Amino acid sequence: MTEKMEEERTSRIIGRFLGGLSSTIRRFLFRIMSSGPIPQHIAFIMDGNRRFAKKWKLEEGAGHKAGFLALMSVLKYCYEIGVKYVTVYAFSLDNFNRRPDEVQYVMDLMHEKIEGFLKELDMVNRYGIRVLFIGDLNRLNDPVRVAAEKAMEATAMNSKTYLLVCVAYTSSHEIPRAIYEACEERNRRNVGEVEEEEEEAEEVIKVGDLEKKMYMGVVPDPDILVRSSGETRLSNFLLWQTSNSLLYSPTALWPEMGLRHVVWTVLKYQKNYPYLEKKKKQA
Repeated sequence: MTEKMEEERTSRIIGRFLGGLSSTIRRFLFRIMSSGPIPQHIAFIMDGNRRFAKKWKLEEGAGHKAGFLALMSVLKYCYEIGVKYVTVYAFSLDNFNRRPDEVQYVMDLMHEKIEGFLKELDMVNRYGIRVLFIGDLNRLNDPVRVAAEKAMEATAMNSKTYLLVCVAYTSSHEIPRAIYEACEERNRRNVGEVEEEEEEAEEVIKVGDLEKKMYMGVVPDPDILVRSSGETRLSNFLLWQTSNSLLYSPTALWPEMGLRHVVWTVLKYQKNYPYLEKKKKQA
């Protein structure tokens, strides 16, 4: 039996066990797990919504709706277990190249779900969630951008946990933008410099300068990156930030993701924690 098959078998066993747990017992389990290291930041590539709809012969768009419900559950479990930051890849800049009607449908759905999210502020405030939309928000249509701004404003006072939603985002856009802004800032600082040696020293752009200008510079790098549906591609997502992150790709399509996958994600992180910490120290 391959390691991948063994992982899936173990995950299914965990799923059958967890499926019958009450919320009280679930929290007790999480408390036991928290005796070990808990990832501070988990990033998700939510892959498989359309395949889920095709698999179950659902109408177009039903997979994305099911995926939103899965996201709400995954967020709840992550925050209950002690994860502070959750990042999700909601819409790539490259996705704007899809059929216009498909792009419009996803924009409409995104607007609907953000508005729905705003109606659940009791739950949001219970977990102390601050929502941040990450990416080139000017590419979004007006209703989605306005809704995103309202969500960020409504949760701006929260700081217990964070949800980062990457929309109109790719790393190949984020990195050159950060380089440009770091250079622009350095040029502004150099205005008025008269000593040539000082001016030359100020020309150097350091890694820290770039990271401050990254969209994702507001939070720590992910400890683990999870991509559903068994795919192992990063798809232009957090390429800069995941150089020392653990990668995990369960075969479940995104709408099928649930408690057992969150538990298994944390267990994988705990198993690999000594190695990950060693690599971070060497970086």
